[in-house]
Amino acid sequence: MALRMDATTRTFATCTGRLSALMEHQWLLAPAEAEVTRHHRHRMIELLQAVMPQGGARDVLSLRIEAKFAQALLLTRATFNADAGDAAQAGAISDRMLAHCEALLAQ
Repeated sequence: MALRMDATTRTFATCTGRLSALMEHQWLLAPAEAEVTRHHRHRMIELLQAVMPQGGARDVLSLRIEAKFAQALLLTRATFNADAGDAAQAGAISDRMLAHCEALLAQ
């Protein structure tokens, strides 16, 4: 039975997954930027650990993996898609999602 997570835990778990996908994408295409993302991901993990419910590690990890996979798909579509319109749309969605996560760290 899945543990119920509050919105804050879900947000931090999702952002951790998104930043993980971005970091891995940058390792291949923009290694200099990957270090900054690694630092942001580390900060997000600290926030997540602070709010994660006891006994919730498995559910949180599942959410992180789902978010990472979804973000990786967007990044792949934005970078390698032959359809310029679809690539631009995927890039815009990816940018919005990552901007939300970065804004949480700026607060």
